[in-house]
Amino acid sequence: MPTQRIIPDEDFGRIILRTRRGARNVTMRVKPDGLYLTVPPRSRTDAVLDILRPYRGRLIEQYRQIMPKPIDLDFRIQAECFRLSLATGPMKHFTVRCNDEKMIIYCPPHTDFTREKVQKLLRNAILRALKKAAQGYLPPLLHAWAGRFGLTYRKVRITGARSRWGSCSAAGTISLSCYLMLVPAHLMDYVMLHELAHTREMNHGPHFWKLLDDMAGGLALQLRAELRKFRPAF
Repeated sequence: MPTQRIIPDEDFGRIILRTRRGARNVTMRVKPDGLYLTVPPRSRTDAVLDILRPYRGRLIEQYRQIMPKPIDLDFRIQAECFRLSLATGPMKHFTVRCNDEKMIIYCPPHTDFTREKVQKLLRNAILRALKKAAQGYLPPLLHAWAGRFGLTYRKVRITGARSRWGSCSAAGTISLSCYLMLVPAHLMDYVMLHELAHTREMNHGPHFWKLLDDMAGGLALQLRAELRKFRPAF
């Protein structure tokens, strides 16, 4: 099980050091929420930061391309299964409402969108809207796919996970990230089929991929590759 250290950083917001058994070198990857470094066991933090130094400039450029954009009244999410926009409302607090199958976040008049506190409130409001939409949309869809292939699970959970789309526990609980609402419908279906396949094969061996490929119409590897390249709007 990897261990993790988090270091505040002016350029990336935070640097996440993950110690992984078997790692021989330091690997670096920028994500919207910071810079992730995978390091060998017993690596000293100062030594890892010394290794990072000559690569920092290039990594900063990569981070600027993917870092979250400021949210204001022009912000929109136009996903296949989820739509959201912002508008000015008469209330004193940020309020989420559903209107004509679209989520609207009403902002107080004279909201200062340059404030980090406001940006945090808006991100939290969007996350609440995603979770609310996911709670109503994803469980019935999972149930339908399970019925089609004669698979069963114990229960389904909606999470705010950003690092994985879904998971299936040995007890038969399937967890689905609310961020699935941002992916195209065919990739959403693939994630559900992937987790349902785990109710029969709790591994990623040949039998698992054979089962998943049969359920996905022979497109399992193609859909996996497409999902890995997908970058959500939020």
